[in-house]
Amino acid sequence: MAPAIERLAIVGLGLIGSSIARAVKAKLPGVAVTGHDVSDAVRGEAEALGLCDRIAADPAEAVADADLVIFAVPVGGMADAARAAAPGLKAKAIISDVGSSKAGVGAALRDALPGHLVIPAHPVAGTENSGPAAGFASLFDGRWCIVTPPADAPAEAVAALEAFWSALGAKVETMDAAHHDMVLAVTSHLPHLIAYTIVGTASELEEVTESEVIKYSAGGFRDFTRIAASDPVMWRDVFLANRDAVLATLQRFNEDLTVLQQAIRRGDGDKLEDWFTRTRAIRRSIIEQGQDDAAPDFGRKH
Repeated sequence: MAPAIERLAIVGLGLIGSSIARAVKAKLPGVAVTGHDVSDAVRGEAEALGLCDRIAADPAEAVADADLVIFAVPVGGMADAARAAAPGLKAKAIISDVGSSKAGVGAALRDALPGHLVIPAHPVAGTENSGPAAGFASLFDGRWCIVTPPADAPAEAVAALEAFWSALGAKVETMDAAHHDMVLAVTSHLPHLIAYTIVGTASELEEVTESEVIKYSAGGFRDFTRIAASDPVMWRDVFLANRDAVLATLQRFNEDLTVLQQAIRRGDGDKLEDWFTRTRAIRRSIIEQGQDDAAPDFGRKH
């Protein structure tokens, strides 16, 4: 039988941390939630919003007596956050996180917290916004949460973490950490890198075209700007933490881009149409699996 999670501590109260707090309040009202953020301003905002039952200024105090501790900080700050909280952790607490890379984060948490049970997790959900006010209780509804337990993790503890995320509305998948990092490099990290690159290039061209890049932004570029508006600190850390998988995926992308470049140069319409037909099918599969809406223009109101 999975151990009951009656007390939750959230370290980091940005978009994901504040959404967890809201979701717990809405769907697990019996769970007591304590929050902490290293920023005085964020703690003050979280307290004003009533996100948690209690906001603690000291991380060790925040995690005291918690059955589950979730670190919702940029992946580059996981180790420091864990070390700061370590004195307050009880021996049987489950330690988890919400980072977008898993192998490096899991190792960092285990090194910072020797003797504690670390079960990394990644709720594949988010928006381009950040901060305590950006969170909402339904963020995880119907989204995947990937749990990457180490081989020696007790089955009952893994089950407890899975049950927690299921209760928040997520669909839970268990995966090897290295495999997770390669999958997310393709589905999340590379798209963000491309978006940052395209928008950065457009920013330079903006001076040449005298504001026409922004004035005549079509749907494709507009959607890239949404992705490129994501938290720069979080994504800086993600690319550095998952550099091997990102670089491997980027190499494949560059090879494929060269193929398309050659097709355009040679006027090979058949090659382009075949490529676009295959990629169109991916979009349809995403909609069929309920990971997006088929509404025109992504359901935007005009």
